[in-house]
Amino acid sequence: QVQLVESGGGLVQPGGSLRLSCIASGFTFSSVTMNWFRQAPGKGREFVAAISTTGRTTNYSDSVKGRFTISRDNAKSTLYLQMNSLKPEDTAVYYCKTGYNFWGQGTQVTVSS
Repeated sequence: QVQLVESGGGLVQPGGSLRLSCIASGFTFSSVTMNWFRQAPGKGREFVAAISTTGRTTNYSDSVKGRFTISRDNAKSTLYLQMNSLKPEDTAVYYCKTGYNFWGQGTQVTVSS
């Protein structure tokens, strides 16, 4: 069974940092492109970042580029999102997703003073 379990969300002040993790199981993680999306209340899901199977190629939304870093550890079947210089507009539920559109349950990130 394919499983994606996100963790690491929480409440941080503007300018702070969080590191999200997504532990994958039930498939060959190293052969699958991975993504992060986010969704704020009342808004649609927004692409955040993507990473190739090896981790050598990454892609970011303009809204997070330069602040967020996507990475993966294939030996641990884990996807990461390092979020720095957080802004209130980053507040959302963050989801990891496989390249074939299987979604995790999400983890809440709240950026507020």
